[in-house]
Amino acid sequence: MRTELSIFDKPRNVSRLLRGFYCALILLLLAELFIHKHHGFPWEEAFGFFAVYGFVSCVLLIFLAKILRRIVMRKEDYYDR
Repeated sequence: MRTELSIFDKPRNVSRLLRGFYCALILLLLAELFIHKHHGFPWEEAFGFFAVYGFVSCVLLIFLAKILRRIVMRKEDYYDR
């Protein structure tokens, strides 16, 4: 039996992808120095605010999903009864 390897099964490809993400992050943060943004609130003027805001939002969504899973999860045989 032959199993097909995915592109992400090779550690070299994963490290290349991560390096690409890090380079994109650095480039976007550097671009923030040169792009004028129209802020609605004073705290949005802080350097990297939107990056931090996005990261914190994603982490909160993950924790909320874990809590919500405990509330709405059913047993495996829920529909077989």
